[in-house]
Amino acid sequence: MNVQALAAGSLQVGSGGAEAFYEATERGLDLVMIGGVINGLTHDIVAGKKYKSIEDLRGATFGASSLTSGTVTAMKQALKVKGLEYPRDYKILVLAGGSSANLAALQSGQIAATTVAIPLNYVAEEAGFNVVGRLIDAVPEFELSALAVKRSWAEKNRSLAVRFIKALALTHRWMYENKEAAIDFLAREMLLKPSHARRGWEYYTQHQIWHPDADLSLKGTEYAIRIYMDQVGAKGQLGGVAKYVDQTYLKEALKDLPKR
Repeated sequence: MNVQALAAGSLQVGSGGAEAFYEATERGLDLVMIGGVINGLTHDIVAGKKYKSIEDLRGATFGASSLTSGTVTAMKQALKVKGLEYPRDYKILVLAGGSSANLAALQSGQIAATTVAIPLNYVAEEAGFNVVGRLIDAVPEFELSALAVKRSWAEKNRSLAVRFIKALALTHRWMYENKEAAIDFLAREMLLKPSHARRGWEYYTQHQIWHPDADLSLKGTEYAIRIYMDQVGAKGQLGGVAKYVDQTYLKEALKDLPKR
């Protein structure tokens, strides 16, 4: 949705998986990634109570928000590492509503497993579901959510784009530097138990899922694109990510901020 809105000009800034912006650029859309929102995988594979391992899920139905999102791209790769190939060994049922909707479908028995983001995975565990895998273990480098703009818009409104990415960098720094306030904010905004919010903050900061300067992971971006290319059977070679990334806006924004 963000890709179409950015291309149409109804959004000036949007976030999404690196592979979505790669695919849009290859289709000739004038989009470019300028920063990182979530630099790494934050999802567990959560299964029904009778499933104890990923191998037990052969032939099962997984729930997902789409067939092509970054999380699904990574999930397919994590399952492939364990010997499960899509669509040979499992099905995917598309469900709207993210982790909450997937959890509801898991509780009803509509699906056997799904991916649930930290810290909602702790809710799933307390409900008796089994965590059978963690995406980051199979895919340690992955740009889950990048910040993108329409290149022509950003060039015409460079000072605004720089101020925006600067504000994001300051937000990320605030999350690191104000632990208790950040945990309280997460608990209130996400309707979480404070203990879950605390564990989530610890995971995101320890793994630098939020980059302190709102930068994206070039290695994670490249890997996300390569996995996607492999899964869709894209032809040709990926020569690098420079075609899809422009870090000059962030570099300009950081000139006004203290170095970390």
